[in-house]
Amino acid sequence: MLVSLTLVRYRTIFIPFAFLAMALHRIPLFFTKGCSFWKLLGCGKNGSFDLTPDLNQWGLLAVWRNEESYWRFKQHSVISKWWRYFGVKESTVLLQPLSAHGKWSGKEPFGKPKNKTHQGQIAVLTRATIRFNRLKNFWKNVSPVAEIMRKHKGFISSVGIGEAPFFMQATFSIWESTEDMVQFAYKDEKHAEVIKRTRDEAWYAEELFARFAVISISGELFGSS
Repeated sequence: MLVSLTLVRYRTIFIPFAFLAMALHRIPLFFTKGCSFWKLLGCGKNGSFDLTPDLNQWGLLAVWRNEESYWRFKQHSVISKWWRYFGVKESTVLLQPLSAHGKWSGKEPFGKPKNKTHQGQIAVLTRATIRFNRLKNFWKNVSPVAEIMRKHKGFISSVGIGEAPFFMQATFSIWESTEDMVQFAYKDEKHAEVIKRTRDEAWYAEELFARFAVISISGELFGSS
């Protein structure tokens, strides 16, 4: 299994075509061989969830049977040709799942890997569908936690991605090591407090947490945020 997260950045004049792509690209993705799961995503600003979307930047997360399936898509798909035609800036991070728990749209897209021996850069995806009666609590805590994350030891980059504004959100972050990520996720007092509140107050209708080994990063859009 191979996971890709591609960010594309359109020039402002082409933003209407970016919106159009969110509708049209579902069709070729549905028929793409070797792709078992995909999500077309909007992006937030400031490297995290954000109430103000970044209309220039969009994302595609996909799960591939193998590297050959990904590279076939990259070189020959209608979507790749669309991106080239509109001259977007494009960055892709390729990933190998290390662990995952929870569901996304009722599915377990990354399976149930349990690899605890990885050394090197690690990526984390935290994704949730937020209950409407918990949106205020959720958004009140986003900015403080994001600021702590960006300043934490070992943090490399992050991006806020989501299927729908306000209530279907995810943060994808890249870290120098598992140890650095764990220090932030579980041992930072403010972040640990927020995690506890999400459980105690049942903020999420659905959630998924996954870790990945970083295989490669291309382009400049995954630079430090």
